[in-house]
Amino acid sequence: MKVRSLIFWLAKIVAALIMLQTLYFKFTASKESVYIFTKVGIEPFGRIGIGALELVASILILIPATAYLGAGLALGLMVGALGLHLTLLGIQVMNDGGQLFIYALVVAICSAYILWVEKEKIFRLLHQLFPKKS
Repeated sequence: MKVRSLIFWLAKIVAALIMLQTLYFKFTASKESVYIFTKVGIEPFGRIGIGALELVASILILIPATAYLGAGLALGLMVGALGLHLTLLGIQVMNDGGQLFIYALVVAICSAYILWVEKEKIFRLLHQLFPKKS
């Protein structure tokens, strides 16, 4: 296996595992998750909805044909999470040492890398959706 292919799969697995691991806390209404989404003003629907979107993103990332779609969704979600950390929540939430912020940053980086590797698929999709007029 080539190094680039190994890094690509590692990025996909890391992004998906982090998002899947955090679903337990969102879907079981852990005190940290409830605190975060209450502070943001979207508890409980935001917590559950974002958890569902992260589940979809994780699944799409692991399917080769749809990895770029999952990465795009994941990157959007993580940009939102990072923005909330930097504006409303702070880097550290409930004395977590910044762990949730770091997770969001890692998923964002992995997702951006997946999108970069899959850029030809993205361009093909855009050309199909928006064909050039002759």
